[in-house]
Amino acid sequence: MEHNMRPLISADSHVEEPPGLWFDEIPETMRGDLPPEMRPTDSETQYALRVGAKKDGDLTAAELEGERHRQEVASLGTTSVEARFKVMREEGVVGECIYPTKGLYLWNIENPETETTCARHYNDWMHDLLESRSDRFRCAAMIPTRRIEDALAEVDRCAAMGMGALMLPIVGTPPFNHKQWDPLWAAIAETGLPVVMHQGSGHDMLFYRGRGATVSNLLATQSMAPRTAGLLAMSGVLENHPDLHFVFVETNAAWISWAMTTLDHYDRSFRQYVGWVRPELKEPPSFYLKRQIHGTFQIDEVAVRMVPYTGAAVALWGSDFPHAEGTYPHSQDVVASFARDMAEADVSAITFGTAADLFKFDQTKLLEPF
Repeated sequence: MEHNMRPLISADSHVEEPPGLWFDEIPETMRGDLPPEMRPTDSETQYALRVGAKKDGDLTAAELEGERHRQEVASLGTTSVEARFKVMREEGVVGECIYPTKGLYLWNIENPETETTCARHYNDWMHDLLESRSDRFRCAAMIPTRRIEDALAEVDRCAAMGMGALMLPIVGTPPFNHKQWDPLWAAIAETGLPVVMHQGSGHDMLFYRGRGATVSNLLATQSMAPRTAGLLAMSGVLENHPDLHFVFVETNAAWISWAMTTLDHYDRSFRQYVGWVRPELKEPPSFYLKRQIHGTFQIDEVAVRMVPYTGAAVALWGSDFPHAEGTYPHSQDVVASFARDMAEADVSAITFGTAADLFKFDQTKLLEPF
C-alpha cells in the first residue's frame, strides 16, 4: 500500500469457490438437491455456472472442461491469502468483508438436511481458509433457514468460531416479519454480529426475459432491499433489538433515503385509520433505518449526496472484488471521485469507520503495514 493511498475497508468482497466445493464433499444422496449454480462443471453433472447454461447438453465436453478450468483459476486468485493481500496492497484496501459467490444460491436448496450440510461445510471451509488466518478478513457465515432450530444452532456455532458476520437471504420464507424468526433475531443480537443480506439471495432473480431483461432484472433484484428493510422496521424487529444491524450487500444505498421518507409518510397517514398500523412504533420508521440499516455500494452518487439527510452510517463502500462490475483496479480513483465534495468525517465513515465498527475489525492492526 502506497503512502498516498486512503486506507479502505471493502464491505463487499467475494471468494470464488472451487467448482466441486459442495458436490465433492456432501453425501451422494444430497447431490441432486444442489441448484445448478452450486454444481461443478464436469461430464457427470453437465452443468455450467454461467447464465443460460443450466440444462443437460448445453455445453460440449471440451467446453465443460474449459469452464471448470476457468473456475479453478478464478478460485485460486481469491482463496489464497497472499493473492488477496497482493490485490489489497495495490488498491489500498486494508480489510475485507468476504461473502460467497456460488454459495449465494444456498437458500434455493429445498431439502433442509442438504441446506444445513452445505452451510456448515462452507462455514468451516471459510473459517479455515481466510477468517482464521488474518485479522484483515471478516468472513460471513451462511445460516440455513429451512428449519429454525438449524439456524439457531449454526448462529451459535459460527459466533463461537469467530466468524465476522451472519448471512441470511435477502428474501425470507416466510417473510422476515413472521413471528417464526423472533428467536433468531434474539440469538443473533446476543452475538453482537451484523446480519448481512446479499442481493439476489433467497429468490429467483429472473423476473423478466427478453429485451432489456439483464439490467432490469438487476434493478428488480436490488428492490428487495427496501422491501425487507421495511418489514424489519415496521414489524418492530429493529425497535425490539436496537443493537442488531443489517447490512444489505451490493444493493447500493440510495434507496435508504427513499425508504425513510416513504415509510414515515405512510406511517403517519395510516395511523388515522384505527388498527391499520400494527405495531405502533415509538419512533418514526426512519429513526430505525438510520440507526440499524446499511447498504453497500461500489458507485452510488445519490447515496453519498443524501448523507446530510440519512447520516453517513447507512452507506458502506465495497469493491465487489473480484467481480467484473466491481471497482478493481481503480478503487482509489472511485473513492476520490465521490469524496471530493464530502466532509472528511463522512468519507472516513463510509470507507473505513462504520465497517470497522460493525464487523469488529481491530483498527490499529488494519493500519499496520502488510
